[in-house]
Amino acid sequence: MVRELKIVPIKNGTVIDHINNGLALEVLRIINVQSLDKDSTVSIAMHVRSAKHGWKDIVKVENMELSPRKVNAIALIAPTATISIIRDFKVQSKRNVDLPDRIVGVLKCPNPNCITHQPEPVESEFAVESRRPVVLACAYCERVVDDFRQHLA
Repeated sequence: MVRELKIVPIKNGTVIDHINNGLALEVLRIINVQSLDKDSTVSIAMHVRSAKHGWKDIVKVENMELSPRKVNAIALIAPTATISIIRDFKVQSKRNVDLPDRIVGVLKCPNPNCITHQPEPVESEFAVESRRPVVLACAYCERVVDDFRQHLA
């Protein structure tokens, strides 16, 4: 007999599904889970079998809806992710993440001489050069970034 543990449904919040296997903790860092109200439930399922993707991670966060910047950051590391908004225990909306043509304020430029690292109030901006694999270029210094996880703001 196989026993399954189920994740408890949330009344209101966000479910991030189809996260690349092993990246749920990175998603938690992006959404800044430490800033949540202490009464908000956070559920994480890692290495879950998926008929569509083989293996995946899932994150459920009660009482939180993601800003567009956080969705863009998730799209960078988990381009197959879906985001569902839950209201009164029902899926209100569900959509795939979509990497925009420009990423603003999500990454720090790896070039220490870039204007975004100077005392000037300049927000980082990257053009998406390629989607598969994701390759970005700084709009100011043109530095190309393909290993961007360590540069997430």
